[in-house]
Amino acid sequence: MASPMTTGLRMSESAQVVSCADAPAKRLRRTTPQAGHALEILGHAIGYLTDEFVHQGAEMSSSSAQLEAVQLLMSLNRQIYFECPEVPTLGERFRSLMRFPAA
Repeated sequence: MASPMTTGLRMSESAQVVSCADAPAKRLRRTTPQAGHALEILGHAIGYLTDEFVHQGAEMSSSSAQLEAVQLLMSLNRQIYFECPEVPTLGERFRSLMRFPAA
């Protein structure tokens, strides 16, 4: 098992917040095997933390360390996903084949 690297910064300081509003709606992304593996691991970690939170019956508060961890992992998940290239739509592929300018 790999050990995490430390940078001397707290996680909340080193992670960027990535909003879903920044990305175009309903565009698929082509993930690399490395990005897919990272998304899978983050998804499992998010699921584990949220299940643990629910089963403990903890109260939702903005100062909860567990909620902060889930938000951080979700932000990293979105960041990795949005860094992957978008898959061209069928119309874009057709236009590129026919050499029509994009509308």
